[in-house]
Formats: sequence, C-alpha cells, structure tokens
Amino acid sequence: MQSLVVALLLAISANLVHAAERPVFYTNEETKALNLPFSNAVRVGNLLILSGQLGNLPGTTNLAPCGLEGETRQTFANIEQVLAAHDAGFDDVVKCTILLTDIDDWPAFNEIYVEYFPGNKPARSAFATAGLAIGARVEVECMAHLP
Repeated sequence: MQSLVVALLLAISANLVHAAERPVFYTNEETKALNLPFSNAVRVGNLLILSGQLGNLPGTTNLAPCGLEGETRQTFANIEQVLAAHDAGFDDVVKCTILLTDIDDWPAFNEIYVEYFPGNKPARSAFATAGLAIGARVEVECMAHLP
C-alpha cells in the first residue's frame, strides 16, 4: 500500500511540474527573415506543437513544383526540419491535422503520407478548406511527444 501511495505522489508531482512549465516559443531564422507572424513550434512540457507547414521551398514563399505531390513532399521535408531542430522525428509525432484545398486530393495525399508514417500512425484529422496561405494545396500541422 505504501508503494502505491508513493507512486501516486510521484505521478502527481511530475504532472504539477509539467503543468507549471511555461511555453517556449521557437522561430527559426528563415521564418524571422520572411517576417512571418508565427512561431515554427511551441514546446509545452513534453509536447512540441508545430505550426502548420506548407510545401514552400525553405526561406521563400515559393511553392515546390509538381503540384500536390511536390507540395506534399516539401511539406513533410519542412516538418522534418522543425522536428530535427528539437531532436525529434516522425516516430515522435502523435497527432496531425491535414488541410486540403480539394478533398478529392485526399487519396493521393494519403499515398505520400504513409511513406512518412510506415509504422505507428498518429491520430489524425483531415478536411478541405476554401483556401490556404500562398495558394498552397496542402497544409499539415503536427504535435510530437519529446522525451
């Protein structure tokens, strides 16, 4: 019984420590140089929340060529860059939200998506929208668990 009480107290203490942590906002130099009004990611405890990523070429607002496929692959390259800056990778992603300008692109998007998540799949939502920033066809936002 005593060990159960100790375990509960340790669990409560750990949660209070994480609850007391202030968010840490990260903005890379490329985003700063483009004067974009958002952080690339925010860390709260062990959760890294990424801003939605588009298929823009790094350091520019130019979209990758080759339509949906090119944009989707560049979107995941951009996500990978943000994750890597925090010593994380796709295996650490626990949630994705997918925004498409055309829901008919969902099957083609999924063919590429599974290449980045061949094992465990993050929880996910997907929906179509009337438009995305810089004329993009796809946007992906993720949350990752960090050690």
